[in-house]
Amino acid sequence: MNVLIVYAHPEPTSFNGAMRDLAVESLTAQGNSIEVSDLYAMGWNPVAGPGDIDGPHSLATRFSLAREQTVAMENGTIAADIAAEQAKLTRADLVILQFPVWWFSMPAILKGWADRVFARGFAYLPGRKYDTGMFKGKRALVVATTGTSADTYAPDGIDGDILTVLWPIHNGLLRYTGFDVLPPYLAYMPAREDDETRAKQLADYRQRLETIAETPHLFFHPAEDYGANERLKPGVLARSGQQRNV
Repeated sequence: MNVLIVYAHPEPTSFNGAMRDLAVESLTAQGNSIEVSDLYAMGWNPVAGPGDIDGPHSLATRFSLAREQTVAMENGTIAADIAAEQAKLTRADLVILQFPVWWFSMPAILKGWADRVFARGFAYLPGRKYDTGMFKGKRALVVATTGTSADTYAPDGIDGDILTVLWPIHNGLLRYTGFDVLPPYLAYMPAREDDETRAKQLADYRQRLETIAETPHLFFHPAEDYGANERLKPGVLARSGQQRNV
């Protein structure tokens, strides 16, 4: 299996760094091929814009990112740094997005990686989303650390259910583009824990990686559960993330 780890933390000696190293070691020992995109070490440019296209734009008077991405993918004129990451994604059977939760989401550098790499024409097109997404058959796993406890991210916690917090990533980025999304692995507030607890968090992560082939996917409603208006049909019980019946 080919695995891509997209890693977004500025400090190599952080707990995130330890988790990245553990993942590389564990997955390699299982016979997998591993690639790591260390975004801070790469000096990744997170700002999508005109520079993402090599050569003249299809419209000289007005820049549309979606249009220019589509044309660039058709013509092979997407910027070289984007093309390199797209090649990694194409090779990957499993993609791990690893990051600290900052302001209830992923760091800007990782969001910018998605903005640029998940280009229209590569990651999605009309009629190619969710069940028919471009990355159908690939799996994805979010691995993250938090600054607060598991209790705060419980369904009745002050920060909200962690699956609701991660819904824009799980559904809006990964499932939208066709991935089968695995339940996330969260290491809660490792900076505030003792060495014994941090060691257990790493051991638990190792176990997740060693059993990843048997891990059930998160549930997302299939296309047949939706009507022509792309809302759940009457009588279908909402079961995905933050969806609810109204």
